[in-house]
Amino acid sequence: MAVLEERPVRLEFFPITGVPEIPSGCALGAVLLQCLEQAAVDLGPQDIVAVAQKVVSKAEGRVVRLAEIEPSKRALGIAGETGKDARMVEVILRESRRIVRRRGDIVISETHHGFICANAGVDRSNVDGGEAVTLLPLDPDRSARRLAEELGCGIIITDTFGRAWREGLLDTTIGLAGVPPFVDFRGTTDRYGYPLQASILAAVDGLAAAAGLVMGKTEQIPAVVIRGFTWTRGDSSAQALLRPTHKDLFL
Repeated sequence: MAVLEERPVRLEFFPITGVPEIPSGCALGAVLLQCLEQAAVDLGPQDIVAVAQKVVSKAEGRVVRLAEIEPSKRALGIAGETGKDARMVEVILRESRRIVRRRGDIVISETHHGFICANAGVDRSNVDGGEAVTLLPLDPDRSARRLAEELGCGIIITDTFGRAWREGLLDTTIGLAGVPPFVDFRGTTDRYGYPLQASILAAVDGLAAAAGLVMGKTEQIPAVVIRGFTWTRGDSSAQALLRPTHKDLFL
């Protein structure tokens, strides 16, 4: 876990523009480097690139055409209760360890990675007019490590999640390489000398959320350079951000 370091005076976020449609098997790192070169942006080892899950999934071939899906009996049952496309439900079930909650047409599940999110991360937006869906990368940390090696900087792979008891969506971290997930304030004191005992900042989620504002949802900006954040390279993983079930107060 990262220790508290001097905080940056300014954080900068640069959109990586000109990224084309990403086909299956595409060398995503090479594409991003080419776009950065065209924009005359040189990456440094202390820079971080936040990359949207959608382009990572497309590059890794994590795309399923719904016409090729045969719904199971369970999927047909849930579809009848929720009004969702039975083929979509079938893909959600395949990508889930368990269904956590259902209400109306909302399905909240736990993915095989351990993420709690809507529809197990299965997404119809920006994929072939809704006739296909993207799935989360099989191993987002591995995907991040590959990009980190190719780009020579820290990597955050982001996806848009809802939040319990909060309206609206935020980008959060599902894959991580190099950048420590937390900044640990425990053992320090506040301005009045009070010792901090439980203050652990999920820094990469904060960076992911800010990068999401730069990416937008319709601007076709799938990656953002983050500059000015102080960090020390380590063997990091987004899995560290997941709270174990036995520690969850709301189950």
